[in-house]
Amino acid sequence: MTWNGKTIVDLSREFLNSNGADKHITVAPAKPAIEAKKVTGSFTENYTALAEDLNICSKRGLSERFDSTIGAGTVLMPFGGKNQLTPIQAMVQKISVEKKHTDDCSVMSWGYNPFITEQSPYHGAYLAVIESVCKLIATGAKFEDVYLTFQEYFEKLGKDAKRWGKPLAALLGAFKAQMELGIGSIGGKDSMSGSFEQLDVPPTLVSFAITTEKVGDIVSPEFKKAGNKVVLIAPELDKNGLPVTASLIACFDKVTALLRSGKAVSCYTPGMGGIAEAVMKMAFGNSLGFKYADGITVEEIFGYNYGAFLVEVAADCEDGKLIGTVTDEAAIVLGNEKLALDALLNAYENKLESVFSCNIPESKGAMKNFEYKASSYPAPAVKHAKPKVLIPAFPGTNCEFDSAKAVRDAGAEPEIFVVRNLNASAISESIDGFAKSLKDAQMVFIPGGFSGGDEPDGSGKFITAFFRNAAIKEGVTDLLENRDGLMCGICNGFQALIKLGLVPYGKIIDTDDTCPTLTFNTIARHQSRIVRTRIASNKSPWLAYTNVGDVYSVPISHGEGRFIASEELIAQLAANGQIATQYVDLSGNATADVHFNPNDSMYAIEGITSPDGRVFGKMGHSERIGKGLYKNVPGNYDIRMFEAAVKYFK
Repeated sequence: MTWNGKTIVDLSREFLNSNGADKHITVAPAKPAIEAKKVTGSFTENYTALAEDLNICSKRGLSERFDSTIGAGTVLMPFGGKNQLTPIQAMVQKISVEKKHTDDCSVMSWGYNPFITEQSPYHGAYLAVIESVCKLIATGAKFEDVYLTFQEYFEKLGKDAKRWGKPLAALLGAFKAQMELGIGSIGGKDSMSGSFEQLDVPPTLVSFAITTEKVGDIVSPEFKKAGNKVVLIAPELDKNGLPVTASLIACFDKVTALLRSGKAVSCYTPGMGGIAEAVMKMAFGNSLGFKYADGITVEEIFGYNYGAFLVEVAADCEDGKLIGTVTDEAAIVLGNEKLALDALLNAYENKLESVFSCNIPESKGAMKNFEYKASSYPAPAVKHAKPKVLIPAFPGTNCEFDSAKAVRDAGAEPEIFVVRNLNASAISESIDGFAKSLKDAQMVFIPGGFSGGDEPDGSGKFITAFFRNAAIKEGVTDLLENRDGLMCGICNGFQALIKLGLVPYGKIIDTDDTCPTLTFNTIARHQSRIVRTRIASNKSPWLAYTNVGDVYSVPISHGEGRFIASEELIAQLAANGQIATQYVDLSGNATADVHFNPNDSMYAIEGITSPDGRVFGKMGHSERIGKGLYKNVPGNYDIRMFEAAVKYFK
């Protein structure tokens, strides 16, 4: 190894290959062999059991505990369709760039079946590679520049030759798959300590596949339209029950051609639950049903089908075998047997409801759609061609770059100010610096995140304390009352605005128990998903490009977003047009349903303003916008609030 023209490491390759010393062990791998998956029972019995299987059932209640939209680069949400119920098979995320935009994205997937690997580590590892690659293809990626990385986990080996045979067989299977497909595994992690007393883990080799692709070529797996046909494109199998490589690659090419041509509109590669799992999950997203074609057997539906693709085609397709038709009846049908989609969904989601809640009872609070139409907007005395937006970055906030990008795209000049709290001196310097920056800013935007890790007994307290400092309070008052400035807070920023009194009162005050608050979601966990919000009032300059009744989709990510206030105060806010946005259902009506109102806010309130509308606080991350995002959840995402704020100063 050389650095600046000098040799800094000089070791022989022979020494590196030896790992320092020769080691020997006797290994006795079992003969690779697997049994065909046994399918017994009726169509209805198998589907019900499948929906409740821990390996197949919904993990949405767990997934939504993690922020899936931070960075404003999420191309596919974890769950798609209008119902956000069809799980994706591959993560798709735009390549992160700070100030510019790109349509390049990374695509990552995984593959592993413990039941196959337990029978034959060789087959299991081989098929893990196949499954991980197939998921990339099903998501719209080409079979070019695909790379792998492995996670291996086995029982404690000791000197038992049979135990040593399991990782050897698995690595041989994975190696053969790599050689035949011509793709390599870069790095990985292994552990040989998966034993506790007499309990051993099953042989585990998880394959992760990754590649890059263009956003426009990405396809999501939920069924798109009733009447579309669904075909199975499957490779030939060899005598060992594994896909023939040439046939498999031909399948890749067929699927990619169908997806790129637009003839295919969704795709899913069967995994542990076979065709049955694929159809069920593809149907959930848009409440579309499925009728299996005549002659399809229960064994075909529920058996393994690794390396195959279930493709929804919008036009006649000569490739593949017809499996069935997408229907507008919310049921899955085979011959005379019919399973209601709601019944399957209930079994599918309720299996882990007691562990990871996602379907809590709806509250009985009053709901109505508020309406307040502005006839005019306030205007600043001093105009600015390119207003400056001051964005404080507090410990724990994580949206400052997303916010700055949205502000910059709208034509303003963002300044991210890092608030340092390492010691008293750093805090004092931060206060002085922020107060100075306030003097020549036209807007203050408090970004979201998890301030102080969502501090005990409520988030946003550090932000609130910072803004209550005399110098900063004076600067904010001057901005709002003397210089006609604007202010906005999203998520944690909304928390801070409410705790300060800036919403709904328009100035920093000492709040008390008569003031509104944001508290913990009724579901008692963090929520990350897409919600629909309706414009209830366009009084705010931030909402000047909207009309009352417009519905915008927006990502949310919070654990404390439940808006609570007295009935009297809510009535006053509504009358004054300060209730800006409400959570609404698919019909555009305010609701307490947790699928649409993620925190159980009173009157479905998502955002409120100051009396004059110039201070705006909301829970939804309207700064997480961009071309090609959230492709599997339909909606209008661009509320244009940043453009409206810039226009206000022109």
